[in-house]
Amino acid sequence: MSEGEPLTGGSDTQGIVRIGDTVRRPLRPFSLTVQAYLAHLRDAGFAGAPLPLGVDEQGREVLSFVHGDVHGWPPPPEAAGEDVLVALARLIRALHEASAGWVPPPGAVWGGSPANSGRVTERPELVSHRDYALGNVVFRDGLPAALIDFDLAKPTTLVYDIANALWFWAPLKWGDPRDRPPALADADIPHRVAVFADAYGMTAGQRAELAPLVAGIARRYHEDSRASAELNPVWREAWEEGRHTLSRAEAWASKMAPAITASLIQPT
Repeated sequence: MSEGEPLTGGSDTQGIVRIGDTVRRPLRPFSLTVQAYLAHLRDAGFAGAPLPLGVDEQGREVLSFVHGDVHGWPPPPEAAGEDVLVALARLIRALHEASAGWVPPPGAVWGGSPANSGRVTERPELVSHRDYALGNVVFRDGLPAALIDFDLAKPTTLVYDIANALWFWAPLKWGDPRDRPPALADADIPHRVAVFADAYGMTAGQRAELAPLVAGIARRYHEDSRASAELNPVWREAWEEGRHTLSRAEAWASKMAPAITASLIQPT
């Protein structure tokens, strides 16, 4: 069999290749749990995720290849429009609806960074993706249409999962003007949060919970990234590149929490 075309994208996992319309990945402790989740999404009619195809003769997990385009850093102008936020919000709402009610198999194992691998800290409402980084969102015809790389999927809450999407796409992670990409240099980020919330259909309770949660998430991401850097050379490099951005993101999220909350209760 062909060795395949190496794929990198936004993943930290080595040895990922494309062979035809399949993706082959090294089998990790959480791979079979994720495959069970993807099988549930397939059976629930959610078409925006890879199909789980088991394990090949070399012991690699096999997934269907998801066709489309992904954007890296910095995001281009075409990935920064409000229409992108609307489409992404609707895609994640469809994912949440398909995920509702799924019970993980006994002995389920979850992935994560070296500092928080397998940790589930919330009172979970469902299993969801939890990692909407730019390279994990597949575009078709200029809009988000599918999600890839479910390595960080685990039990979570609806608001946490929404906050993770806004971390990358509002973008809360680059809220400080010193860190914003050119395409979002002048963005009204609280307004963009509200656009996403309206498209998703967030409830009044979820809107009230979002901004305080975002400040806590920024602090957790900062702490986890620093702790992971001490355990893994790959994460250490990422920490050195992004530690100042994470520190500024934490401060900006805390400062802007009232403005974000205000935007969520006003008409967009």
